[in-house]
Amino acid sequence: MKGIILHGGHGTRLRPLTHTGPKQLLPIANKPMSQFCLETIVEAGVTDVAIIIGGIGSKKVQEYYQDGKKFGVNITYINQEEPRGIAHAIRLCKEFVNEEKFLVFLGDNIIQKSIIDFVEKFKNSDYDATVLLCEVDNPSRFGIADVKDGKILKITEKPKNPISNLAVTGIYLLTPKIFEIIDNLKPSWRNELEITDALDNLLKQNNNISFEKITDYWKDTGTPDDILHANAEIIKKHPDFSKQHVVNSTGMNLDHIHISGKIILGENYDIGKNVSINGPVIIGNNCKILENTVIGPNVSIGDNSIISVTGIENSIIMQNCKIDAFAKIKDSIIANNSEIKDNSLENLVDSRHVPYKIYLLGEGSKISV
Repeated sequence: MKGIILHGGHGTRLRPLTHTGPKQLLPIANKPMSQFCLETIVEAGVTDVAIIIGGIGSKKVQEYYQDGKKFGVNITYINQEEPRGIAHAIRLCKEFVNEEKFLVFLGDNIIQKSIIDFVEKFKNSDYDATVLLCEVDNPSRFGIADVKDGKILKITEKPKNPISNLAVTGIYLLTPKIFEIIDNLKPSWRNELEITDALDNLLKQNNNISFEKITDYWKDTGTPDDILHANAEIIKKHPDFSKQHVVNSTGMNLDHIHISGKIILGENYDIGKNVSINGPVIIGNNCKILENTVIGPNVSIGDNSIISVTGIENSIIMQNCKIDAFAKIKDSIIANNSEIKDNSLENLVDSRHVPYKIYLLGEGSKISV
């Protein structure tokens, strides 16, 4: 079985975060979101993977994943010159698939459940496709499946009046039969070839599509709120959490640090006096957390960052960031190489009166207040 990860698109709903790179490389719990997809594919026993690239930052994708060996796979890159839809991207992989069954993952989909059982079941079945579904609160945002008596009756893309709340996730198990369907597909009103239309046409042709339901966590990370929600969920259930006594790189105990909950600390960290870390929190390598800073809960901080802030919660700070702010930061995403210097409230002695600030900063942003 082959694997495909769709890594294109413009990520317009995530600007300015996506002005300099693809959204699928944005980190969740200090790891690019598409890496979660790749690791799920590898766990399912798939070792030949095509990554569909296109648009801003395609070179960054190739630089990060390279030939795939460090992830335990062989990676082939296929370029989609313009965003013509998911079905079009899949069609580009016909030669790569080479008559095998294959697994498709949209690179911005996050799940916390193994799909090994789904993959093995599909390998041993005669189905033309298996679609992974998940119940959602806002079905009009998704392709929706109408299911009755264990069968999919119809699939509709982003219906105004949804007939169910079962969203078609960005995870598909397919056979080469889908290529014939896509070849006869008409573009949607967006001038794209929609995968939901392809699946619905396949369904009409022979009614030979099955489905599986994801009952654990699944998130299509299309907006900043989605990314922050996924970050909180991932770090909350991160397998590497362990309660530990904080020591700095010289091995000296830092008894003046207050820790509650679970944290993950990278290598060569430096934590100052009177710092409070309220887990779940992930802090990367070579980070400095200066005195009196309060971090957490639900915060991830990337490598080589220097943080001095009154408080920060439910936020993502990427790599090489510098924050020196007498302020409380929440619900924020701050991209690589950004700097915030904010001393406008430094005369306030009581931190309880410091207002919260929300930032959505693209790569290399610099703010001084």
